[in-house]
Amino acid sequence: MIASSLRLDRRALLGGLVATPAVLGFGRAHASGAYVFPLGVASGDPSPDGFVIWTRLAVDPVAPDGLGGMGAAVPVQWDVAADESFRRIVAAGRIMAEPAAAHSVHVEVEGLQPGRPYWYRFTALGQQSPAGRALTTPAPDAVVDNLSLAVASCSNWEVGYFSAYGHMADQAPDLTLFLGDYIYEYTRGPERAAEVVRPYGLEEATSLAGYRNRYALHRTDADLQRLHAAAPCLAVWDDHEIQDDYSGVWSKTPGVAPNDFLRRRATGYQAFYEAMPIRRTRLDARLQMPIYRRVRYGRLAEFFMLDGRQYRSRQACSDGPNGGKGQIVSDAGCPDRLDPSRTFLGFEQERWLYDGLARADASWNILGQDLVMAGLRFGDGGPDTRYWTDTWDGFPVARDRLTQALSILKPRNPVVLSGDYHSFWTNDVKLDSADPSSATVATEFVGTSITSTGPSYDGLMSAMPDNPQVRFFDSRIRGYMAIDIKPDRMTTRYQTISDVRDPKAALSTLNTWVVEDGRPGAQLA
Repeated sequence: MIASSLRLDRRALLGGLVATPAVLGFGRAHASGAYVFPLGVASGDPSPDGFVIWTRLAVDPVAPDGLGGMGAAVPVQWDVAADESFRRIVAAGRIMAEPAAAHSVHVEVEGLQPGRPYWYRFTALGQQSPAGRALTTPAPDAVVDNLSLAVASCSNWEVGYFSAYGHMADQAPDLTLFLGDYIYEYTRGPERAAEVVRPYGLEEATSLAGYRNRYALHRTDADLQRLHAAAPCLAVWDDHEIQDDYSGVWSKTPGVAPNDFLRRRATGYQAFYEAMPIRRTRLDARLQMPIYRRVRYGRLAEFFMLDGRQYRSRQACSDGPNGGKGQIVSDAGCPDRLDPSRTFLGFEQERWLYDGLARADASWNILGQDLVMAGLRFGDGGPDTRYWTDTWDGFPVARDRLTQALSILKPRNPVVLSGDYHSFWTNDVKLDSADPSSATVATEFVGTSITSTGPSYDGLMSAMPDNPQVRFFDSRIRGYMAIDIKPDRMTTRYQTISDVRDPKAALSTLNTWVVEDGRPGAQLA
């Protein structure tokens, strides 16, 4: 049951920042004023016969206990229709929204027709959710002419509005990829107040309630709700879903033992699952939660969605019990960087990936993952050349295992899509990361952030003469990637917004890149 004293406008709607249903234009509030769908709806992980549909009930989205102002379990009706007006219901059912999962609902819909749109909605406590649009993937052997993607990463609530998400929704893609840092776990202090556009108003997330409330606050954003309602998504995490720069079970906080950090990580993973439309997964006895998976889109494309945080080795040359802090090192001062026993994906995920690449027969094979793969060195490659250890540069032997697998297994048209660096990059992924003149085995596109501030443009540009594998770089702008895939080419547009401080920021195209079938490496269109 819902406590009548709890209202959506708690803390004066966080200073006017949490949109009410009237602002969002979704649904109608209950007579008591307690609207139970303020977080919208979402779909994800599509298959030829279905997809996941999601919602979470709440009347006080950021209640301190992380339960959204809800009490006992609530029955929820779900409906999937073949038409936008819901005249032809093709699947329906009833599920309980349980307190143990913060009243989130995941329904794995099955039995639908491949390669077509459907519409879905939820009903609970006499109220109806907004409707969402989802799409099944084509049959595995279907000939597909086009696939439209929108690719996002790094959305920090405090430093800007999510207008980029609104423009992505306007694009009405077939699929949205979220490549990490969907939330940020920390809150800026008074010394950084000038950077804040709209405050989190929450303590740093370290507990289950803290992580739940970060996701809930983000989901009150009207533009993000529109995007989730417009298309299904595939989502993976990076570091800020737990803690900046963490590596496997190692925290960057001095003195935090791996077992203690593991418990914090587990709560963050649980909150991620509760908040995202992904297929059923759970924490196992090792407090691990598998999220890497493959999704096929007919004969046109196959997606390998990778987890670059959970299974990796500790950061190179980390001292003490904490090993999750990235740093800039040279091989002369950090021989640990070249240790072949170090892994970025974990050896089990590596084997899974190589097995999938060996059997891949789609026209385009896309690796969706969190961090820049092609690399960036600060120097000419000699022993004093420096590298940033949090990215694949901190795991060069593991990267070379992957690039050698691409060279030997030869999946057709491998393309890497990456996030994290708050900047646009167009890269050639080389067979030998230490030799920029070696063969190009894949193309990499790195998307800039939705809002997060980019690294120094001048500082990184000064390193580019030693990095010919980087074909393009710009960290001065925010936005996303819009990608169209056809059998003979992939076209990637770097879409930019005019100002993250403007909730109605304008959209423009920075540049457009084309990868042709059978020719690794991108060219300006």
